[in-house]
Amino acid sequence: MPPEMLDTATSSGNGSSAVAPAQTTSDTSPTFLDTQPGPDHDWRITLKDKVIAITGANRGIGLALAEVCLANEAAAVFSLDVFEPGEDVNTAIDAVITARGAIHGFIANAGMTKHQPAFDFTRAQLDQLFNLNVFGAYFCATAVARRFIELGIKGSIVFTASMTSYRPNRAAPSAPYGATKGAVRNMTHTLAMEWAKHGIRVNSISPGFIKTAMTYFVDQAPDWDLKMQYYGGMPRLADPKELGGAYVYLLSDGASYTTGIDIPVAGIVGAW
Repeated sequence: MPPEMLDTATSSGNGSSAVAPAQTTSDTSPTFLDTQPGPDHDWRITLKDKVIAITGANRGIGLALAEVCLANEAAAVFSLDVFEPGEDVNTAIDAVITARGAIHGFIANAGMTKHQPAFDFTRAQLDQLFNLNVFGAYFCATAVARRFIELGIKGSIVFTASMTSYRPNRAAPSAPYGATKGAVRNMTHTLAMEWAKHGIRVNSISPGFIKTAMTYFVDQAPDWDLKMQYYGGMPRLADPKELGGAYVYLLSDGASYTTGIDIPVAGIVGAW
């Protein structure tokens, strides 16, 4: 499906930021070493004039992130419906560039979960989890990174990982889901290392318990209050928008030297 522009904020330009002149230490220095902030670098934590694309932005965490990006002055935010790796990711990203002249940030957020005992998973269920959570994120990231390089943009890619990539969710363990998110975090570190020479930053966010349609059952458990006393931390599920600040920071020029990290956003600390 073509990307859907969710909304636009007031922008002084066409949504694209000027690319700084090359800054090399000598005539023989390779151009890819020019990763330093340019003279017009915006040191604020803001998305002003930036074009952002998000997968899975039609509901839940993705929709909340789109709203927070717009609240932080993004020039435009596009929702990309990419559900399978075989879909034409390049066409969707090119449509964003055609519409706004550039793309500066990408959130690989689309994903799914399934919680059941390990012995109960079928191969088809495993394939579905890995196709969307790992391969879909990978193909999206590589496609947008190529466009960043072609356009000379020092772009930012942020993956949505999960606290289950650190250790099992005690309330609803799922070995395959945790494995997919562990793969996403490892991919974050490796791609950040590979693409740093192009000025492309790659990071991830690991949400904890977030109140969405996928987690509606968590705080309905009869022993929820007892679990909160045991776990400690904030005794509630997070509003999806509470994740937004971490994403905005990583997408902003204020994070120009931040790459290859994962930021856990999990108020219920002991649950993990």
